[in-house]
Amino acid sequence: MGRSKLAKFATIAERDNVVQDGDEKYGQLKGKWRSEHFGNNNPIVLEIGCGRGEYTVGMARLHPEKNFIGIDIKGNRIWKGSSLALEEGLENVVFLRTFIETVSDHFAEGEVDEIWITFPDPRPKDRDIKRRLTSPRFQEMYQYMLKRDGIIHLKTDNQPLFDYTLEVLQDRKIKHLVSTTDLYSSDLQEHTMGIYTTYEKRYLGEGIPIKYLQYKPVKEV
Repeated sequence: MGRSKLAKFATIAERDNVVQDGDEKYGQLKGKWRSEHFGNNNPIVLEIGCGRGEYTVGMARLHPEKNFIGIDIKGNRIWKGSSLALEEGLENVVFLRTFIETVSDHFAEGEVDEIWITFPDPRPKDRDIKRRLTSPRFQEMYQYMLKRDGIIHLKTDNQPLFDYTLEVLQDRKIKHLVSTTDLYSSDLQEHTMGIYTTYEKRYLGEGIPIKYLQYKPVKEV
């Protein structure tokens, strides 16, 4: 591991806007994110696989009335997002460094208001289907964490992943599904919020249309 990465890991270990294994808060905030971290009762929005945190920080900048949590395992990426948040003095954003497969261990049932999945790895090989962030396995986690009428968003450049997700949703109880295979030529552009990730800019520059969908899982009484 390079010195630069080690330095970044050491830096985020000292930051209040990063929660990771080894911190006293890690694994202790389930059901308590509002009261014990944010100190308010505002809605909680997650970005799953947040990468450099561009979307998490962008949303936090636009919506000070909400709490944002970016989730990823890559420490050097979280360093970037947490640095941006600190530079801008954003107190409504925090980064949780953990494996996505364990995300529901960190949130109580119904604790989350909204989930964004932005440009996830499409995992094209059949053996990796269960690792796709929109697979039934992850859908169950999201449904558990979301409050009733909570919303899930997906943005991707990958048509096979988009199609796969729609197939998965056909077998699940959901409502208010809206989707488009070309977000920036649709009437759903309000959902872009004017935020572009590095990857998204690259895809648009290459003429690749951005796919988008949102829906609400139906929670049983």
